[in-house]
Amino acid sequence: MNGEEFDELVSFFDGMARTTWLKQIHDTLKDTTGSWTDKEVLDVGCGTGRLLLRGAEEAKRLVGVDLSSEMVKASIQQFFYHELSGKSEFLVADAENLPFKEKTFDLAFSTCVMFLLPDPAKGIREIHRILNDGGMIAMLNPTEKMSQETAASYAKENGISGFERTALLKWSNVSTRRHRYTENEMTGLLQDLHFTEIKHKEVLGGLAIISTAKKEQNS
Repeated sequence: MNGEEFDELVSFFDGMARTTWLKQIHDTLKDTTGSWTDKEVLDVGCGTGRLLLRGAEEAKRLVGVDLSSEMVKASIQQFFYHELSGKSEFLVADAENLPFKEKTFDLAFSTCVMFLLPDPAKGIREIHRILNDGGMIAMLNPTEKMSQETAASYAKENGISGFERTALLKWSNVSTRRHRYTENEMTGLLQDLHFTEIKHKEVLGGLAIISTAKKEQNS
């Protein structure tokens, strides 16, 4: 998909970001990455900016990039509403070609982008480039267990219905047509790209994983 195709999905993605299951994942991402105090934080594929709001009061600066100009506009409006425009910036940009200098950010997120890329390693390599030495990457990716059938079962077992179920099933459907990872596969990918202190945490009953790692010093 290109940016214009995502433009038409702003309402859907913002609605998904407000579902109970994705809000819980965003909370876990925030808890896993710890304090954002005095940090420069980047979200690659920021959507409507709701993940960055989790640590907006703490962070020194918040930057979001998205392929969709309408997602970027929605993020700008979101942060204006919360009176956070002065410490935030949102740009239209490609995950494989980020418009930032090397060693710019302390923390970088990617929750709904890397597994969609033809070659996720290219996007992760770009995040490595713009991270400071010792900077952290935090990603959300579907595991090999994810499918429409397993997502439907998870929804039934956890009482997820209506739009929340629809959003989860759509997310699962996209992931099965792109990239899914075991913990070992993700560890190997991050190690190859010179990340260390790699950790994984299962979410959605093991249908997805949060992976965090730190950029090796002087890499």
